[in-house]
Amino acid sequence: MPHLFATSDLHVTHEGNAPLVDEVVPRTPDDWLLVAGDVAERAESVIGVLKTLRERFAKVVWVPGNHELWTTQKDECQLRGQARYEHLVERCREIDVLTPEDPYPVWEHQEKPLTIAPLFVLYDYSWRTPSAEGLPLLAAVDQAREAGVLCTDEFFLHPDPYPSRQAWCADRVKISTERLEAIPEDHGTILMSHWPLHRHPTAPLYFPEFALWCGTTETEDWHQRFRAEVAVYGHLHIPRSTEADGVRFEEVSLGYPREWRKRARGPIPLRRIF
Repeated sequence: MPHLFATSDLHVTHEGNAPLVDEVVPRTPDDWLLVAGDVAERAESVIGVLKTLRERFAKVVWVPGNHELWTTQKDECQLRGQARYEHLVERCREIDVLTPEDPYPVWEHQEKPLTIAPLFVLYDYSWRTPSAEGLPLLAAVDQAREAGVLCTDEFFLHPDPYPSRQAWCADRVKISTERLEAIPEDHGTILMSHWPLHRHPTAPLYFPEFALWCGTTETEDWHQRFRAEVAVYGHLHIPRSTEADGVRFEEVSLGYPREWRKRARGPIPLRRIF
């Protein structure tokens, strides 16, 4: 029986993480792998790791995280926003890695077929703390900054040609909704995304203000609406299994060395979903 594995937030440019890619290996020749974003910041590093993983697994499905979408001075690829995303999609197609722009694959090894839906939906700053509800966006971001947290996306994740990240998110929600609605009704789904689709995984955040950069209220019911058997995500660096409305949520992130070195179980670069 083939296995379905998942990983995210490998952050291979951080010292100590790159060797752990050697542990992301299948158990059978027919195993599949879901990669839920944040492989690296540099385009060539992202594609290099995905190429290695595709050589090992029968199928690899990738969604971008915020780090893949950063445009930094150290990256030879200086494309921004949508153009950067499209560049990564084309590079993935060259190495036979599926993306949110490709036909959704179907996992046939459960009681019913499960369509794997790789989703790129971003965030729209709608996950607010109670004191930030109703505030203008700049005031909510300033409040987070005063609490000691500001996502680096504010400097490196450009929404071009959209006027804002919120506008880009709204378009991605529309695109993703249309594709999800087209999934056959007799299929269940495996929803995979970098940012969690439901807010409950953000509850343990040390800085609750960071939820601003973690998702959108527009996807809160997708696990029910689109018949999810499991929702796979990363981003928070809080690897664990939770449940909402009877649906399993799996955060599959590795995280930074400073984080996994503190955990008694150490680094876990690969999680089995089925």
